[in-house]
Amino acid sequence: MHLLAIETATESCSVALVCADRLLLRAEVAPRRHAELLLPMCDEVLAEAGLARNALDAIAVGRGPGAFTGVRLGVAAAQGMALALDVPIVPVSSLAALAMHAPDDEATILATIDARMGEVYAGVFRRTDDGRVEPVADERVCAAGALELPAATGWRVVGTGWASYRETLAARLTAPLRSAEGDRFPRADHVALLALPIARAGQGMAPEHVAPVYLRDKVALTMAEQEAARSGASPAR
Repeated sequence: MHLLAIETATESCSVALVCADRLLLRAEVAPRRHAELLLPMCDEVLAEAGLARNALDAIAVGRGPGAFTGVRLGVAAAQGMALALDVPIVPVSSLAALAMHAPDDEATILATIDARMGEVYAGVFRRTDDGRVEPVADERVCAAGALELPAATGWRVVGTGWASYRETLAARLTAPLRSAEGDRFPRADHVALLALPIARAGQGMAPEHVAPVYLRDKVALTMAEQEAARSGASPAR
């Protein structure tokens, strides 16, 4: 199985290639440079593996949630390559890819991305027997202080949501915190690992059916909402 994976939903831009028993990765934290970096990264991992694009069997992509522009870029690039090569796409939750950074144990994982506007993207996961992750609850976007979490025996927290709202999220945890890493981003090698069993089972999607997942439609506060957020009041409707 030759699988190329793309992840651009956050400040980090990354590409990974699964080629036989090798996994090659290019990753860079480079806000606003994803469009510049993405295709050269794809070419670099293919060149390192000595593989032509037409040898790919599938494309995997982080489908979001995350920055609107980044998510759109990654999905559009995956669709363009998959259509040109006539191969399927395996869309993977960017929060699930983020959760893969957590230590592999029985603790419940909170993957959280700073969504700006006082909110976080959040997903709750647990490890599976094969070392991957599976969701425990639906992914959501909400104010950090409104996040509702299930019962757990311990928590591992990863992602920029923790870096931005550490105290607020800590107060929402339903069990002791075992570790927290606020400097982690979703990464393409984890997208690849999550996509592999799906691709191998022939369960990829036609490129035209793949859609970004944003979790919300609104990308900016109005002036009234910004003022209300500063004052703690509710804006007039």
